[in-house]
Amino acid sequence: MGSILVIAEIQKGKVREASYELVSFARKIGGATNREVKSLVMGQGISAGAEELSKKGGGEVFAADDAALANYNLDAAFAAVQAAIAASSADVILLSNTPTGWDLAPRIAASLDAGLASDCFNVEVEGSDLVFFRRFFNGKFDSRLRPTALPLVATMQPGATAAFEGAADGKVTALSVSVGATGTKFVETKVAAAKGVDLTKADIIVSGGRSVGSPEKFQEVIKPLADALGGAMGASRPVVDAGWLPHEYQVGSSGQVVSPKLYVACGISGAIQHLVGMKASNFIIAINKDADAPIFEVANVGVVGDLFEVVPKLTEAIKTAKG
Repeated sequence: MGSILVIAEIQKGKVREASYELVSFARKIGGATNREVKSLVMGQGISAGAEELSKKGGGEVFAADDAALANYNLDAAFAAVQAAIAASSADVILLSNTPTGWDLAPRIAASLDAGLASDCFNVEVEGSDLVFFRRFFNGKFDSRLRPTALPLVATMQPGATAAFEGAADGKVTALSVSVGATGTKFVETKVAAAKGVDLTKADIIVSGGRSVGSPEKFQEVIKPLADALGGAMGASRPVVDAGWLPHEYQVGSSGQVVSPKLYVACGISGAIQHLVGMKASNFIIAINKDADAPIFEVANVGVVGDLFEVVPKLTEAIKTAKG
């Protein structure tokens, strides 16, 4: 039997949160199929990141530390992945559904003559089969992908599951990589000016829908509740389309997929495109005056009422409780 190989990503010198989410999926598969979880960390000066990953569920972590891997390059990264697959005997390779994953996954699959399941939000083990789940038609339908043979390469949506938080000691193994000549070279990285918040990292999100009525009402009603809870503000697509808030605040299939500890939906009816982005939240509170709104189907607590009456009272109650 093979193993599961997590292709971790380094960002600003640290292993990305999305890579620890991959570990959660990998350990889920490993526990059900008796496969070992192994990981690859590649870059330059990545020993600390590799050590951390080995202690947080990554199993045996292959550390490819080379100047040629200091900045992402498809040819160099692919060489490191090939070496890691050979060292781990992996037959399931997991990557994040990020630009790096989009670039690498097809190249890996083609080299292995393997199946490719892209943009998946979940995986289950049914009998001896792996079943990957992905959405299509703008989130209206879920599809089940059951590979007929291994090896398999899959990319998983960031934010679709919680990052692995358990303690599971592994080890770090230095991985020698022969990069050779590459067809491309790194020039520079341009980082866009930071705007809004990264909702995928927020533990608490308070989102508003079109029923909030105006951008001013978001600042008067929704933001005070988010601030009182120590959370971030989010929005549905109609709010962003109307220009009330920038796109980085959008939760949904065409925005950010989030899984906070608490999600408060204010005046959001619950169109499938929005539910796709937030239904993995640990606890959901929905406030809507329409008792038949679809959002109540996924909510843990539903409040049927006018958000302009409920939300301010809730905000004041939280402030009072905090003293």
